Amino acid sequence: MNSVKIEKEEFQQRIEKIQHSLERHGLDAMIVYGDEYRKENLRYVANFWPIFERGACFIPRKGAPILAGAPEGEKYAREMTWLEDVRNIKEFACVSVPEEIEYPLAQFSSLSDIIREVSGGGTKVGLVGYWDIPGPIYNRMKDAVGGGELSDASAILAELRLIKSEAEIACLREAGRQACLGYEKLIETCIPGTTEVQAAGAAEGVARSEGAEDINFTVFGSGKRCDTVIGRATHKVIRDGDMIMAAMAVQYEGYVATVEYPFVAGKESDTQRDFLRVLFEAAEVQYGYLRNGCPAGEMVKAVSEVFKKYDMQQYDVYPPLHGIGLAEAESPYPDKDADYLLKSGMCVNSDISLFGHPHGSNRIEEGFVIRDNGPESLTPAIRERIRKGV
Repeated sequence: MNSVKIEKEEFQQRIEKIQHSLERHGLDAMIVYGDEYRKENLRYVANFWPIFERGACFIPRKGAPILAGAPEGEKYAREMTWLEDVRNIKEFACVSVPEEIEYPLAQFSSLSDIIREVSGGGTKVGLVGYWDIPGPIYNRMKDAVGGGELSDASAILAELRLIKSEAEIACLREAGRQACLGYEKLIETCIPGTTEVQAAGAAEGVARSEGAEDINFTVFGSGKRCDTVIGRATHKVIRDGDMIMAAMAVQYEGYVATVEYPFVAGKESDTQRDFLRVLFEAAEVQYGYLRNGCPAGEMVKAVSEVFKKYDMQQYDVYPPLHGIGLAEAESPYPDKDADYLLKSGMCVNSDISLFGHPHGSNRIEEGFVIRDNGPESLTPAIRERIRKGV
């Protein structure tokens, strides 16, 4: 049984930091919205991940937060969250049907009453999840603030989530371990005659059996389907000599590690081998830049230079690195013009890709923690394969 997790004390510290930020920004309260798909911010403050329903954490400038959800998930919410005050509001009930469902045994609180309670009569409320929340619910929240102001406060949480604690890093390391074991099974299963779905299922099963709470996605393409950039596994049969483009995002305690290693099923050709070596070389060059104090844009340029050396820059479709944490992709997400510095405690995922080249399309994804003297690998099995492939 895995014992790595975020303890209650760390959640309490997060709330204290948020409350200091509310004071600094002149906000009376914060609403952190989440649902089954946009779960990361709600998980960060309340350790709650809704199923079917919606949820929000209402954080006052002073005092204890309130978690609001819906009746079907109330017991589940109480089981999962560290917060003691858990309530139901009708706006957060089942999201997939247009009918209004009766819950005769449920006790409901009013959305407007909760907002008035946490704002303490104040008029300035920050909202995290502005781009995720449905319009009708946003409008009801805005109405509940009355003549006050409901503003986008996402930047407050984005800043707090940028540098990971050692407990968060431990969760990502465990997710990475599970992902690596699953990916080894994927490589083993990708033999001529197997379908994409069978290979993906074998990998996901291993990760689940190792303790993964979710597989956020498995991107899969074989042969010509590698050109899709992203795509799901199909019933296509893998053939001898098919390039395999497969990425698996594994979630543990909310934290997501993604792995992807480009390879060929069966016998690889000389041109395929040469193509893959360019990706491996770019990954090794990037590795040398993943340290505290390195300008993020310089790392992006260094990867691009590898592709230019082999006249492949036209197949480089997006920046080669993004942050990881409670979301599979989060800040930082630098491009060549990024002038900020990589900092110790940032957790990142490489995303080194070439798509549309005549000899193949693929990418590399591996996780790292930025440290003072260089990167710590969160997915060492993938790191080892890449080193051997250069």
